[in-house]
Amino acid sequence: MIRESIPAMIEKHIQQPFKEQDRLRGKFATFIASVPHKHIASMGRVLGMLMYGIDVRHRRIVRRNLKFVYPEWPHERVKKVSQRVFQNLGITILEICQMICFSRDDILKKVKIKGEEHLLNALQNNKGAILITAHLGNWEIVPLFWPLYFKTPLTVVAKQIQNKIINRWIHGLRTRFGSRVIYKDVALPEMTRTLRNGKMLGILIDQGIKISLGVKIKFFNKFATATPSASLLAMRCNSPVLPAFCTRNADGAFTINLEPPLVLKRTGDLSADLRTNTQIMTDAIEKMVRKYPEQWFWVHKRWRKYYPHVYPEDIARRQRRRAKKK
Repeated sequence: MIRESIPAMIEKHIQQPFKEQDRLRGKFATFIASVPHKHIASMGRVLGMLMYGIDVRHRRIVRRNLKFVYPEWPHERVKKVSQRVFQNLGITILEICQMICFSRDDILKKVKIKGEEHLLNALQNNKGAILITAHLGNWEIVPLFWPLYFKTPLTVVAKQIQNKIINRWIHGLRTRFGSRVIYKDVALPEMTRTLRNGKMLGILIDQGIKISLGVKIKFFNKFATATPSASLLAMRCNSPVLPAFCTRNADGAFTINLEPPLVLKRTGDLSADLRTNTQIMTDAIEKMVRKYPEQWFWVHKRWRKYYPHVYPEDIARRQRRRAKKK
């Protein structure tokens, strides 16, 4: 009896620290999840203002973007909205850190959905559905909420983050409750399969793309490039396309706004239809960004391809790099 109990005692001794760590980790996660959003928002605004003060390069990009598309805005308004953009970014970062600690119930309580009927009606044709969206509000909570609410996974298309540790962490967050992530470099066949299986596909289409890979559209009445992937898939799979945006409310909760399917053109001219339909989708993005300008990700150089003069520092940086190579 004594000999038989010794291994059990050793095993118990070995496992005890790990059980204690799990217990403490669980308590810590519960504590983080319970922090009221007003505190997250307050700390996020402070973090955002710190980034605004320190990150000169991106502060310039945000200001130049706003001044470029809103030339009628006075300097003070550009400055105020720029600060709010950074504050929104700071809040989003802290929200994402808190989301990893949320339970299923926490997620469901945090998010409301409007326009659900548009999606349910669209899915009746058994062709799946394409949800086009933007880096607006807190876009990262959507893959967590979706499978909990609709009881079916959402497949999202994402770009790999260069930092492998951060990429692995974000991937784990997005897939935590059953959503799937496919990456752009191998995305098209898997995107097509998803739709032909009658599933839902989420695509962020608000960022720029190489001229050789994109189509020329107008965004805020300025030329830019946009990915034609959603348009191509809609025509190839005959799937409906619905704008879907997650915005942050004043109380810290989120609302996913689902709009009716877009009316797309199918004339038989593939090239023309890709341009026309991508423009229709971009117009839906612009409409929502105009409504919530402080919640959009103005940090990237959206108009660089056709208006490089908007970002003179970028031109100077490239010239210095070329000079070093000579």
